[in-house]
Amino acid sequence: MNTASTLSQRTAQFVAACDWQAVLAGVRERAALVMLDAIGTAFAASRYPFAPVALSALSSLGQGDSVVIGSDAKLALRDAVVMNGILVHGLDYDDTYLPGSVHLSASSVPTVLALGAQHKASGKDALMACVLGLEIGARIAQAAQGGFVNAGFHATGIAGAFGATAAAGRLMQLNAEQHALAQGIALSFTASTLQPLQEGAWTKRVHPGWAGSSGITAAAFAKSGYVGPLQAYDGRFGLYSAFLGEHGKSARPEMVVEGLGETWEFTRTSIKLYPACHQLHAFMNAAIRIGKKEALNADKVESVRALIADAAIPLVCEPLEAKFKPNGSYSAQFSLPYSVACALQRGKFGLNEIEAPAYTDASLLALAQKVQYEIDPHPGFPKSRSGELIVKLKDGRILRERDEILPDEPAGAESIIAKFEQNTDGVLSRGDAARVRDTVLGIEQVADTNELTRLLSVRAAASIEKKVVNA
Repeated sequence: MNTASTLSQRTAQFVAACDWQAVLAGVRERAALVMLDAIGTAFAASRYPFAPVALSALSSLGQGDSVVIGSDAKLALRDAVVMNGILVHGLDYDDTYLPGSVHLSASSVPTVLALGAQHKASGKDALMACVLGLEIGARIAQAAQGGFVNAGFHATGIAGAFGATAAAGRLMQLNAEQHALAQGIALSFTASTLQPLQEGAWTKRVHPGWAGSSGITAAAFAKSGYVGPLQAYDGRFGLYSAFLGEHGKSARPEMVVEGLGETWEFTRTSIKLYPACHQLHAFMNAAIRIGKKEALNADKVESVRALIADAAIPLVCEPLEAKFKPNGSYSAQFSLPYSVACALQRGKFGLNEIEAPAYTDASLLALAQKVQYEIDPHPGFPKSRSGELIVKLKDGRILRERDEILPDEPAGAESIIAKFEQNTDGVLSRGDAARVRDTVLGIEQVADTNELTRLLSVRAAASIEKKVVNA
């Protein structure tokens, strides 16, 4: 066949040739905001037990020169990417590109920070690499049309590897042929299943950082001349046919390149305003609206019915007995009954709601026990995330609300900056947080990416609340 027609080559040609002037200012500004959001969530995650455990494991493999966000520790390049990916994604508070069910920044941003610093790349070059990594990751995930989740894979770890490969390749100045080879090499590195969510395990947090490390490795191999397949996506055993199985019938691999460079898909990514699985956000919005109409608790509620997309059930509804009573913060973030109970009774779901005083609260757990789910006959998935609640009160009244989270869920610059400030509160001094914020948002004027990464390692002991958070 004519290998020039492969999706890998067409993607590679775009990544290698894309010019700074071809990327609209609004697209670049959105990428900087996504980067700021990712860094803020990483600082917040540094307070949770999984962070020092992961850092201890990676530190035991050796030291290096690459910065770990929110720590004075430094690791080898790829280990730092793994660690920072864990931090960005660890609270499940990072951005989500809904059409692909993928967290984009958790692999691309750590890749760009570490590799950009190593190569002393300008902020403009680092931002360009980030734009390309985010975009390729979004397109790879979207083309599966929900198939990765349905097949039991975590799209973030899969699509993220290819996005990180594009970002790394750009910073390494690969040519189009090398970019194509790198994508083929990345195919052999990508992995990630959703089994951790069935058990409340920690390993889902590792997926995006591992994807970033894989992307750097793939790009380095390609630059040195290592030969990878050119049909990474559309081959007989390429990404979509090999990973999706029976769910591959709905996949549209051609979406990887449709309108590439004209339509920037990553700009539609949703910035999370709740630290929980995005499949739950519509339910929490609906529950908060119900709670505003009437103060609710287990004593007032007879039952709660939740109409949910079939694809989301394994993530947030099963095993149901475990979802009724979360055994840790991660379980709480992926529990439909618990999150609905919090939103109904407390009218919110923030970082405090994923800590032990909340997820062990007897009154919340009593209300969670009353939440049952049914398959939604008209779900928005995968184009949107919908959720409907039907609350039956003991006095016989019915309260009903439906909500839908669209791909373009609004989160303006002010909301993103406010979230960053909340996430860094107690971890950075206000002055340090402001310096990080201004440097990220002004990254186009930064001469050397090290100017930014040095700020991320600052952790003034006097400004840190030494808080033990259960996970």
